Amino acid sequence: MSERSRWLIDAETLKTRLGDTNLVVVDASWHLPTAGRDAAADYREQHIPGAVFFDIDRISDRDNPLPHMLPPPAAFETAIGRLGIGDGQEIVVYDTLGLFSAARVWWTFRVMGVETVRVLDGGLPAWIAAGGALEAGPRNPSPRPFHANVDPARVADLAAVRDLLAAGGAVADARPADRFTGAAPEPRPGLRSGHMPGARNVPFATLVANGRLKGDAELAAAFSDAGLDPAGAVTTSCGSGVSAAVLTLALAVLGNDATRLYDGSWAEWGSRPDTEVVTGPA
Repeated sequence: MSERSRWLIDAETLKTRLGDTNLVVVDASWHLPTAGRDAAADYREQHIPGAVFFDIDRISDRDNPLPHMLPPPAAFETAIGRLGIGDGQEIVVYDTLGLFSAARVWWTFRVMGVETVRVLDGGLPAWIAAGGALEAGPRNPSPRPFHANVDPARVADLAAVRDLLAAGGAVADARPADRFTGAAPEPRPGLRSGHMPGARNVPFATLVANGRLKGDAELAAAFSDAGLDPAGAVTTSCGSGVSAAVLTLALAVLGNDATRLYDGSWAEWGSRPDTEVVTGPA
């Protein structure tokens, strides 16, 4: 099995698997606060048959003021069990944009110890284009037992990122170039504009074409062109830990699993008075 097929599944293959009792499909859609869209409402309007909705903002650390931070393991176990997802099941995640927030939920499952989780390549648009069936309304699955086995090596906190940057380590920032350089304001109020000193910019949209990850050579070139080794130890970051996971997924597809994701990302770094912020290109 290639690394691409290990972490991605195409719509035609999923169509043949739909209805498999050991397979669960998860709608992982989420939108920026400025998008004016309600992912939960979109799910109720139409979704892949049998899919359950993973609410990124609710399945999070509700005691942390930062947006959708990783939930405590016990809270995750409860929430996932209530979605009807149990130990040992194969999980396929997708979103309505093609490839955006699904990568965050894929990464979250991996942090919680799930390895049998893949992203639907092209998301819901690819499913519809392939003639996949749709259904509407909520689902009320029967709860299943789910147990997390947290892998802390996949997560970076503020202290770890400070140390990494001080040592000249690699941080890949997935935000658009104008936000990275400070030319455009952040969508969340109260955040400074710019980037971490030493970070490199790999806008997540440059890795995606028509809602799908680009080919391996193009993915590797995007990191190399930013001054990063796609086979090296890379910590990914973004605005709030969502699009950073697209970079993490791209690196995994390239065979690089030696990555961490800075969960607080710019929502944390850009809001603190004790963190250094620089502007302009890296």
